[in-house]
Amino acid sequence: MIFICYKKCSTCRGIQKILEEKRLHYSLREIDKEVPTAAELADWQQRSGLPLKRFFNTSGRIYRELHIKEKLPQMTEAEQLALLASDGMLIKRPILLAGREVYVGGDVKKYLENR
Repeated sequence: MIFICYKKCSTCRGIQKILEEKRLHYSLREIDKEVPTAAELADWQQRSGLPLKRFFNTSGRIYRELHIKEKLPQMTEAEQLALLASDGMLIKRPILLAGREVYVGGDVKKYLENR
């Protein structure tokens, strides 16, 4: 498993605690230090089955400052992926890569609760 998080995020810290309590083996990837590429994000979106808009951190400062909510409907998928890949803080977290499965945000906790 690969756990993609922002270490200062309380939700991410809570998920990391669950991973450790369940003694699940995982690699940690800090989203602000190793920003996912557009290709990675496209792959994760396809594997997750989620709409691409679910990968945006809608509560983040940058999302609000750039008025992304208003811009998304006019953006192509390639433009959205490029925007997400431009700054890790735009990406919803945490993300858990568990084999071929990809879980984003609150879905990570639901997945771990059933393990």
